[in-house]
Amino acid sequence: MAGGLSRAAEPPNYDQIKSWRSIVTLVVFVLVNIIVLFPFHIPIYIPRRLNDGFLDCLSTLRILPPRGLNEVADDNEFPVTTVVARRSSWVRLNLPLNFVTAPLIGDLFLIAILAIGRQEVKEGTLGANHISPLDIMLFFISLAYIAISIDASGVIRFLAFKVLQWGGEVGHRLFFYLYAFWFALTSFVGNDPVILSGTAFLAYMTRVSSNIVHPRAWIFSQFAVANIGSAILVSSNPTNLVLAGAFRIKFVEYTANMIVPVLVTGIVLFPFLLFIVFNDESLVPRSIKMHELPEEVRTRKPVNPNIPHGRGAAEEQEDAPGEQGKLLSLEEIVNPFLDRKGAMFGAGIMAATLIAVLALNAATTNTGSKPVFYITLPAAFIMFVWDLAFGWIHRRETREIARKGREEVERLRMERAMREEEAATQAERSASSDGYGSAQSPVNSTGGQLTQRKEGSGSAAGDEDEIKKAPRPTQPVPNGDASACEKSPTAKTTPLPRPHRHHHQQQPSTVVSLARDLYRWSQETFPTATAVMSHLPFALVPFAFSMFVLVQALVTKGWVSIFALGWDAWVRKTGTIGAIAGMGFLSVVLCNFSGTNIGTTILLSRVIQAWGTIHQFDGTPIAQRDFWATVYTMALGVNYGAFSTAFSASLAGLLWRDILSKKHIHVRRLDFAKVNLPIIAIAMTVGCLVLIGEVWIVRGMEAMEFDPVEVGGSG
Repeated sequence: MAGGLSRAAEPPNYDQIKSWRSIVTLVVFVLVNIIVLFPFHIPIYIPRRLNDGFLDCLSTLRILPPRGLNEVADDNEFPVTTVVARRSSWVRLNLPLNFVTAPLIGDLFLIAILAIGRQEVKEGTLGANHISPLDIMLFFISLAYIAISIDASGVIRFLAFKVLQWGGEVGHRLFFYLYAFWFALTSFVGNDPVILSGTAFLAYMTRVSSNIVHPRAWIFSQFAVANIGSAILVSSNPTNLVLAGAFRIKFVEYTANMIVPVLVTGIVLFPFLLFIVFNDESLVPRSIKMHELPEEVRTRKPVNPNIPHGRGAAEEQEDAPGEQGKLLSLEEIVNPFLDRKGAMFGAGIMAATLIAVLALNAATTNTGSKPVFYITLPAAFIMFVWDLAFGWIHRRETREIARKGREEVERLRMERAMREEEAATQAERSASSDGYGSAQSPVNSTGGQLTQRKEGSGSAAGDEDEIKKAPRPTQPVPNGDASACEKSPTAKTTPLPRPHRHHHQQQPSTVVSLARDLYRWSQETFPTATAVMSHLPFALVPFAFSMFVLVQALVTKGWVSIFALGWDAWVRKTGTIGAIAGMGFLSVVLCNFSGTNIGTTILLSRVIQAWGTIHQFDGTPIAQRDFWATVYTMALGVNYGAFSTAFSASLAGLLWRDILSKKHIHVRRLDFAKVNLPIIAIAMTVGCLVLIGEVWIVRGMEAMEFDPVEVGGSG
């Protein structure tokens, strides 16, 4: 058997790396991964006349509304302060460089200098050496739809609520129940749905507890165990799909080799988290005290959270400080929405899909295997049709809920605006009568401008941003840019009409307005299907394809063969234990510096394949024990590496951070690394030790039989 070799494989050519294009390729790869780790924006300045002309052209084509049209109104109700500003002749645009754009720009640059061409692009998208990016993406996205649809039915939050009831007020018992629940659930549906619903659930739970001072223990434990559990099934993580495809490992055999190290890691890690890392009463108290929910709220019929404005004003007040905000958060926990039919149908589809995938994968031969998305894609389509049909049947109910909720939110915002207007007017009159300021600039008793903190700006990171409080809402300068304008020191008060509630309907229809209306109609008519589509990890697709092409560029330019030489020297010197220790360390570190754990899996899979090529042509054997120890240690490392030192070690980490930020829990980069370092250290140590024992028992020192085509997990 082989490590993913091609029948047309040629001896490695190590002289390729001396060419300037090869050197530039390596530099671009390194720079791209640094940008993925530290994303930023590049300011681009264009002439304002060119910008305005382009916008006018788009408005003429009815793509965008005319510039400044939104400032027109139809009644004079509230006078506001209009700032007369001198507009700059340049407009600043920000080009984002992140995990989506950086690899793509890197690929385009390499194509432009002819460092890569049609071969690298084709092999990086359609596949090479048993790694088929297109098949992997179709499989993962289709299976993700089913998993996220199950989550959208509310079943994960409902089950989490049941676990909360079973745990009761005993803190350590509840911590264990939730830990085991996240682990089991991730093994079945993958880590993304668990992070989507579980993170929000824990944010609410820790907020409504009166003696959990900080949510650190609960959210970090959930994130770690979600990524540990995702290592069991091939379908739970796209990294597993890449690895299984690269080495032609049967899905059942992959699970058979991974389940023992992963289970032992989960068992040993729990007491380590509870009694060492988070051994603090303020984090995991022995007795948890929850706020009580009034009986009328507890018996209220829950509303589908996928319906826009389904909870009405509660959505606006949920994050408000004080008792009211906590009660609304508590309602999310103890009165969860559950679509029982959708949950049962989705669970049945998921179970049938996984069984069919395992059966197909186990029954096919390596030479005649069928892509597994042949099963997952039809299954996802069936789930999608179910979501559409269910939404259409209940469309009148969901539209009515959305309408009432939208009216309630608009009324709440209107009342809030009127209160702010009245307060601003009183402050202006008070300042004028005291003689400390003018109508244009109310001042406090010390002569400084009144200030207030931005709503929701308080965070663990100590955000100190403040905004100036104007006496009245300020009319925006059409197409103005704060960074490109110099405000005039003078201002005049002019009546600005308040926009009519349905004023947008009087504007000419444009592509943007039609798309916006279509999306809102879809949310109200098909709430579940729309919510699932909006949560699918589509950003993974361009990122993965771009990274596949970049790694393929390293292959054709000889760098992967050089990396494989280094790995070969390490294994020859240290043996099986060195192979496990080295790959464990390397895979975790590269997750943080090599385009997330997906990019790391792509790169290391190619390196191990090149390692096999080296031994194929020099005639020296690789022991099966060394080879499979390397492969399965990499599987541990790329899954566990998600909870290490950087959010960008995995796309799940970026998702986790964004969800917490929306719930006003801000985790800093340094805190993420400090908390996770001891967790990843014990997890990898335990997993690797168990893997050493496993390969010593199961695998022998027989030579790997490198067939140019056949690559499997037997032996």
